[in-house]
Amino acid sequence: MDENTAIEALGALAQETRLRTFRLLMACGPEGLPAGEVARRLGTPSNTMSTHLAILTRAGLLRARREGRVVCYAVEIAGIRALMGFLVEACCGGQPAACAPLLDTLLPLECGAREGRA
Repeated sequence: MDENTAIEALGALAQETRLRTFRLLMACGPEGLPAGEVARRLGTPSNTMSTHLAILTRAGLLRARREGRVVCYAVEIAGIRALMGFLVEACCGGQPAACAPLLDTLLPLECGAREGRA
């Protein structure tokens, strides 16, 4: 991940509704939720929620999948791992592999493996 991509991702999370949306979808796991359900649970108008979901998706933190007429959103584990890796890449004397166990503990690869539908 490059610096500009990290800034976009961090900027996407630096807003209350988007942070709450991200945390809600993180709790839902790889299946995620329909956009309308996310809006309902957070008490946000659907058109406003669509904008927030689009920003999080462009930042690489969410993924969308269509199920008929419904668009479902889920956390993009690969994007989150890339962001976390970027944030810790200079730790441990510039040996990012030393932090790999931290990433594996926080965001196990198995989470991403179950995301096979895009």
